[in-house]
Amino acid sequence: MRSVPGPASSTAVLFPGQGSQTPEMRQLVAERRPELLALAHEVVGSDPFARIDDGTQFAQPAIYCASLVGWDRLAAAGVRPAALVGHSLGEVAALVAAGALSAEDGLRLVATRGRLMQESGERSGDGSMLALLGTGAAERASEVADPHGLTIANDNAPNQVVLSGDASGFDAAITTAKGLGLRAVKLPVTGAFHSPAMAAAGPEFAAALAAIDFRPPSVPVWSSITVAPFDDVPARLADALTRPVRWRETILALHESGIERFVEAGPGKVLTGLVRRIAPDAEAITATQELESANV
Repeated sequence: MRSVPGPASSTAVLFPGQGSQTPEMRQLVAERRPELLALAHEVVGSDPFARIDDGTQFAQPAIYCASLVGWDRLAAAGVRPAALVGHSLGEVAALVAAGALSAEDGLRLVATRGRLMQESGERSGDGSMLALLGTGAAERASEVADPHGLTIANDNAPNQVVLSGDASGFDAAITTAKGLGLRAVKLPVTGAFHSPAMAAAGPEFAAALAAIDFRPPSVPVWSSITVAPFDDVPARLADALTRPVRWRETILALHESGIERFVEAGPGKVLTGLVRRIAPDAEAITATQELESANV
């Protein structure tokens, strides 16, 4: 087995958000964390893996459980990161990995978060999301968003930004994007996530956060909302419902702070691809690649 980075390493572990599901992730959770699978059934009311395409209330708990399994495998292999960071719902898994709350409390919180976001989206009616793709997307996103009443929800990479807002403005925004040399794609979601449209979810989510006994994280966990290590964990998690995910800025800041390796806990490899576009001189790999290289 090769040596792995120690506590003072230049490695950050990444935890993904929605859209990172893989076909085999339920089996991995069932094999390695059956108690989480059972609790997911309980808190969601059904198997979230079987209904992952039915909405965010199912997708978020499923991806959370799979992310923790990925983290468990990395930790067992001796990976000791200098920092942890999550994309959207991945922030909860990152905080669990750092010991700021238990895996069980994290799952209950994610289930509540997913349900509230779905309900807020359904109440708002036509809220949805629009992806901007192409060279210069990050720099020109506001030129597409502002004239059509949309907001930047996810600044993912130099060539990928996601906008949120009323879908009635999407056709005009697509035309604007095309005029700027960008491609715009409507996403199959029923909510304007990471925008003021999620404000209705705030009070109940704040109550769920207040019920958790958060502890200081054992490893710095960076917020992709503030682009800095978490200070007030409940406040920052609450903010994340309505504020944009500044993923591109967060990866750049981590890299500038000395992080040279980014390992995605999984499932999937969405964040690995984004990091390679944001910081091409850094190493970005999936948990599977890390474990294979360590002969685990």
